[in-house]
Amino acid sequence: MQFFIDSADVDLIAELAETGLVDGVTTNPTLIAKQGRPFLEAIAAICALVEGPVSAEVAATEAAQMLAEGARLAQIAPNVVVKLPLTFEGLKATRAFAEQGIMTNVTLCFSATQALLAAKAGATFVSPFVGRLDDHGAEGTELLSDIRTIFDQYEFDTEILAASLRHPAHVKAAALAGADAATLPPPVFRDLVKHPLTDRGLDQFLSDWAKSGQTIL
Repeated sequence: MQFFIDSADVDLIAELAETGLVDGVTTNPTLIAKQGRPFLEAIAAICALVEGPVSAEVAATEAAQMLAEGARLAQIAPNVVVKLPLTFEGLKATRAFAEQGIMTNVTLCFSATQALLAAKAGATFVSPFVGRLDDHGAEGTELLSDIRTIFDQYEFDTEILAASLRHPAHVKAAALAGADAATLPPPVFRDLVKHPLTDRGLDQFLSDWAKSGQTIL
């Protein structure tokens, strides 16, 4: 499974990228607005940090303007993925970008039929929002499994990018459901490595080593 960081904080992305475990980044206008820097400048800075896909979202709601904005975003760097809403206008733009060889991430997906439309439009990624579905009494991870079954049945190339993941259990469920990628807020990414028994075991090992009086170097 690929791990993307859902953030526009350049310093934080750089720090997490040093782990060698970050495959890409997803952003949105809200995340970039919080950083207080020009949108295009922020995307360029993030693209310089990671080699993998960097999702940059259009602000338009009409296909023609989405195409204009997406073309501008795609000029920033070869790893830019144009992020589009899962509307008919967004799907029109997705189809046009697919024909141009420009990568897309169709976002705000909440049903398997929406994901099917995105795949038929030629989306590079589709982003089902797991946590937001859970908030409304639905099973977000069940949606991932449904999409996986449909995509495999019809051999779609569109990758499932599990979004709105709020804790490690969501990440585990997304992996078991067959999601190709997961986009994680930095705290969730950090939490993946945590377990109280790991901490307890390490403390015991370090204590025993200190008592031995030995050194490795």
